[in-house]
Amino acid sequence: MAGKSPPDGSHRHEPATKELPGMARDNRITLYDLQLASGCTISPFVWRSKYALAHKGFDIDIVPGGFTGIAERTGGRSERVPVIVDDGEWVLDSWKIAEYLDERYPERPMLFEGPSMQQLTKFLDAWLWQTAIGPWFRCYIQDYHDLSLPQDQAYVRHSRETMFLGGKTLEEVQAGREDRLPLVPPTLEPFRKLLRDTPWLGGDAPNFADYTALSVFLWTASVATTPPLTEDDPLRGWLDRGFDLHGGLGRHPGMHGLFGLQLREGDPEPFVRDGAGIEVAPVNRGTARSAEMAD
Repeated sequence: MAGKSPPDGSHRHEPATKELPGMARDNRITLYDLQLASGCTISPFVWRSKYALAHKGFDIDIVPGGFTGIAERTGGRSERVPVIVDDGEWVLDSWKIAEYLDERYPERPMLFEGPSMQQLTKFLDAWLWQTAIGPWFRCYIQDYHDLSLPQDQAYVRHSRETMFLGGKTLEEVQAGREDRLPLVPPTLEPFRKLLRDTPWLGGDAPNFADYTALSVFLWTASVATTPPLTEDDPLRGWLDRGFDLHGGLGRHPGMHGLFGLQLREGDPEPFVRDGAGIEVAPVNRGTARSAEMAD
């Protein structure tokens, strides 16, 4: 996950079997979760599907679990989540889930308003993975491990160190994050500018573009034992509204605070304060210090 994590599911719809849970009744759809020891969701893909289901007005039956045992929980149908089961139909992959919900339930609030919104959402997703999740992943990777379920920690360490960190240890990669965390907020300025004159990416109401972007910050809040954003970050209004949506869906007690990053001498301004542009310049707070990236 140094860039973007593996796909969150294969693109298949399959009928459910009698041996497994998930037959939707009374406006309920089953969702297979990916949780930390606190019980909060860590997967940004699962967060997107949670919000998509709530957006459509469904009650969600959660099948809990961590990084290991997904194949067993789904009866061998998938090794990745999210997975939903709706009236016996299994749908895998967060994007496919969103498309399925719009196709099957067009009378309910739409997640996408046409193909242009789908393309915008895909672009925003790719940009945020490169801009935010990539750097933050390396800043919180040891916390990511420590907060996982005890039975998942060996898998998390081995898979992340071998697949994403080039053989470096979690501790080696996270070390020095106090130098790297202040470098991320300035890169989010185009996103702040996008939200400057609208409450949601979807306009007057949120849509799947909002949920996709929110999932980046929901993932971060699940592992951020030290805050990544300053208290006065202009993104706070949108983030607070997003976390509060659908009865406070993003307000799990296991989540950490996103705001409270303390800037030090020589750190760049976290955002443009005068609206004059999006260039980032160091603040004159004294002797500048060097900040080396972990990789």
